[in-house]
Amino acid sequence: MEKNEYLPLFESKAAKGRGLYWVYAVSMMIGISLICIDRVTHFPGENGVRRWAWTGIFMAELWFIIYWIITQCARCRAVFRYTFKDRLSRRYEDVLPGIDIFVSTADPQLEPPLMVVDTVLSVMAYDYPSEKLNVYLSDDGCSDLMFYALLEASKFSRFWLPFCRNFNVEPRAPSKFFSTVKQSPDQQWKEVKKLYDEMEARINDNMKLGRVPDQLRKHHKGFHEWELGASRSDHRTILQVIIDGRDTKEADTEGKPLPTLVYLAREKRPGYPHNFKAGAMNALIRVSSRISNSQIILNIDCDHYSNNSQSVRDALCFFMDDEQSRNISFVQFPQRFDNITKNDLYGSCLRVPQAVELAALDAHGGAPYIGSCCFHRRDALSGKKYENESHINWKQLNEIQEPERENLLEETAKFLANCSYEENSSWGKEMGFMYGCPVEDIVTGLSIQRKGWRSVFFNPKREGFMGLAPTTLLTTLIQHTRWSEGHIQIALSKYCPLIYGHGKIPVPLQISYLCYNLWAANCLATLYYAIVPPVCVLKGINLFPQVSSTWVLPYAYVFVAKHTYSLGEFLWSGGTLKGWYNDQRMWLYKRLTCYFYGFCLTILRSLGFTKLNFTITGKNSVDDDVSKRFEQEIMEFGTASSMFVILATIALFNLLTSISIARSLIIKKPAIDLDSYALHILLNGLVVIINLPLFEALFFRKDQGCMPASVTYQSLIFAALAFLLTTY
Repeated sequence: MEKNEYLPLFESKAAKGRGLYWVYAVSMMIGISLICIDRVTHFPGENGVRRWAWTGIFMAELWFIIYWIITQCARCRAVFRYTFKDRLSRRYEDVLPGIDIFVSTADPQLEPPLMVVDTVLSVMAYDYPSEKLNVYLSDDGCSDLMFYALLEASKFSRFWLPFCRNFNVEPRAPSKFFSTVKQSPDQQWKEVKKLYDEMEARINDNMKLGRVPDQLRKHHKGFHEWELGASRSDHRTILQVIIDGRDTKEADTEGKPLPTLVYLAREKRPGYPHNFKAGAMNALIRVSSRISNSQIILNIDCDHYSNNSQSVRDALCFFMDDEQSRNISFVQFPQRFDNITKNDLYGSCLRVPQAVELAALDAHGGAPYIGSCCFHRRDALSGKKYENESHINWKQLNEIQEPERENLLEETAKFLANCSYEENSSWGKEMGFMYGCPVEDIVTGLSIQRKGWRSVFFNPKREGFMGLAPTTLLTTLIQHTRWSEGHIQIALSKYCPLIYGHGKIPVPLQISYLCYNLWAANCLATLYYAIVPPVCVLKGINLFPQVSSTWVLPYAYVFVAKHTYSLGEFLWSGGTLKGWYNDQRMWLYKRLTCYFYGFCLTILRSLGFTKLNFTITGKNSVDDDVSKRFEQEIMEFGTASSMFVILATIALFNLLTSISIARSLIIKKPAIDLDSYALHILLNGLVVIINLPLFEALFFRKDQGCMPASVTYQSLIFAALAFLLTTY
């Protein structure tokens, strides 16, 4: 036992196979250098269109080179973390700290109450002392339907928690478990399943009704708050301790204590900025400090249920290690999705960034905070700087006296969630979640690291959390518009890692953040590469070396090496060949549309033409046909959007160019020298191939998910006009 007392609670191992990576990186640098030499030495001497086109393609390539170098700076090292929960139990089981769990929701239509209930129940059922779990639901939509659903969850939890303990249930989100285990001869399973079905029916019936019936309102005093008048954007603080876990009367069917369960709808008034999700999280930090004040905080989105009942213990291995944990501020788990198709049609899981890049950022001093599935140290999240004495004595922490409870506690804590509480304070600036950016999570994590803390990225064998990915192309693009807009705002603001982190965080980590901050900036170079080369083919302007020239070799090598290595990374991280094909298409689509939109919105905002906005992504699909097509991996268009017009116009223009080239070759009157334009033709063909699902949606599909007729007609007209103007 004495020997085990000093064994570490986690270990870090460097990624293997780095020799192959360095061969790839060095050879790519040689190839890139040769391309630059070719561009400079063969720069067109004559004036005219070719010179401008050559300059533009060289500038686009320079940007791609710069961005590639930035991404390699992030990837040059990588570490993977492994925990020892058995050592944690032997050393600290009797003094495990309390855990405050924040679940956030904002709209009962886009984020259905039953889904929120599943998430709440999954974290209430962690394999952890229940009396030390405190679950807070932040309802920024101030919905009495959401409050009602939470009351139903509190009743069902009395049966669900013992069932999870007795049968070692995984996952512990009821709907996910019962959809996996659909039949069982066990009597307790049947009883719990019946109770869940009844709860589900009641919640769904009230959602269809659109309100909580009067007879149900009489059963809890909390509904009185809505009777006084409460709308989504104008209401006073609603705070209800639904279950007080420290009350011995609050017990499950086996007489064991239940976790504390709290509902919060912070005050909102016209004229007071509410700062979206960041404001809601800051209100939770303050309110929870009055009710439970646990040193460790987990925050998850309402659609990310717990998929691993051991996740709390995994996180504590990083926070409670005697030697390595003193400056660890947060432990970030990856965001995974349980509705991803085999080939990840919309590239939603960001497979390579989560499997490779975040592990590399961890090696440079800390993974970024990505908004959900993250365990925080309360001190770091509340703005405290790291100091050597920041080490916590976990045994003494449990000796802190408990605060008062119930009615008095609710009344005193409400004040902390008032809309005027933050006036003339440091909240959102130096404390809590940062304000003023659509990706407040990234800025918050950067701010914490700037104060001397570091973070950890932990990717366990069994996923800690599972969520819902968008099931349509448009929803995916809208989500990435907000992300890319927020990231480019960071790059152009005082929070730019190279400025904000200068002298505060390691230089490699500053550069690594730019991989995401510059997502949107890739749009211009990509648009140029997708549009100008086919124009030049039709105009007879050559922008690439002839196939017979030795200068074609570096271009060929860089293209083949980059995509071969990309495919290898994708397969290594668990993807498929078709999944990689889908992923390449989605990166192209995002750069042509949502990154372009995010870039333009940021410029307009900096000029004062638009204001900060926050779009909630729908977490459920009410259309069974859409869900069916998603499961069959058929791309969903269906809705008219300017983004689809851009995609279809570029794809059709490249298709018309390919047809023109093919026609020229078939009639044996080539207007194109294949030796000179082979790389042009190859690039044009790749754009056509990657857009095959789009062409199918334009011309062949008849279902509701095909391209809307208005989009088809607009894109055909734009593409035809561009083709005619180019050829005549």
